[in-house]
Amino acid sequence: MSRYSRHIILSEIGQEGQDKISKSKVLVIGAGGLGCPVLQYLTAAGIGSIGIIDFDVVEKSNLQRQVLFGTSSLGQNKAIAAKKRLEDLNDSISIIAYAEKLTHQNAIQLFNEYDIIVDGSDNFETRYLVNDASIITNKPLVFGAIYKFEGQVSVFNYQNGPNYRCLFPHPPQKDAVPNCSEIGVLGVLPGIIGSMQANEVLKIILGIGNALSGKLLCYNALTNDTSILKISKSQDTINSVLKDKDNFHEKQLNTSCDIEVIEVSIKAVLSNKNIQFIDVREVHEQPKIDDLQVTYIPLNELESNINKIKKSKNVALFCQSGIRSKKAVSVLKNLNINNCFSIKEGASEIKNYIKEHYKTVYNDK
Repeated sequence: MSRYSRHIILSEIGQEGQDKISKSKVLVIGAGGLGCPVLQYLTAAGIGSIGIIDFDVVEKSNLQRQVLFGTSSLGQNKAIAAKKRLEDLNDSISIIAYAEKLTHQNAIQLFNEYDIIVDGSDNFETRYLVNDASIITNKPLVFGAIYKFEGQVSVFNYQNGPNYRCLFPHPPQKDAVPNCSEIGVLGVLPGIIGSMQANEVLKIILGIGNALSGKLLCYNALTNDTSILKISKSQDTINSVLKDKDNFHEKQLNTSCDIEVIEVSIKAVLSNKNIQFIDVREVHEQPKIDDLQVTYIPLNELESNINKIKKSKNVALFCQSGIRSKKAVSVLKNLNINNCFSIKEGASEIKNYIKEHYKTVYNDK
């Protein structure tokens, strides 16, 4: 009574509503930027059983926005580290950590154990996996996504409503959309969007208010503009998923590029002077590498700037973390430019290495 008194005194919730919360089971996919606030507020609200699935480990760059973790969490599995923190927040509920990757092989069995699924994933492949597994198990899915200063929230597969494929029928090409590690994200944004997701979960459990089913809420942190877009249901997308459900366990997440991409360390690259360095980041991204002669071609402009690539040299591509540069290599190889490779390290590591070992590199105009 004491812990949940502020819920219980709300006429829309009361003791009956709090009992519904305590009997509910919620699975959260990912304990990252979105998962952290979702988990905190659902734990504090008294959700009876919370599952957390995440195979990743805590890194220092996570601490800017993933507020469940601290310096002492570095190197720990996120699901396990989150469970430890959440049990201190509320020791009267059950929290289960799955320190593994969500796959087509484990999703159906896992989803069947919970009432509501919350998607806090950060890649399209997992989002489509989560959506399809939710359809097959008939579980409502609370969706959230963030990009730089903008976020989206919706509720899919709820009371015969639309699903994620009704909004985006097909996933984008692999690595075509940069993630937070490449493009950045305002630290408070996942807190805002994740809190909205937690709100949708509670409304569904309590049966109050209007869930964002059939609606996509879009939020801009810079302008505080909020808009709601209508999502039309496509029965064909549902039928397609259900038709293929018997083969669901046999599917695999595509974790490799279609074209073999060679990755080389900056140390090895600098031993070869017949190199053209190409930075495929956006022009505004930092840091710039002053001691390196670089050609700047953003990834989305690469095909239209082929004339800037020197065919007489080996082409070393790099970006913020090494992901876009691998995609850039695939683009070039599709254009029959094969003397190219991706630098493993990101721009910051490259800059620090050059600063430590070299004064100026290939600056022989």
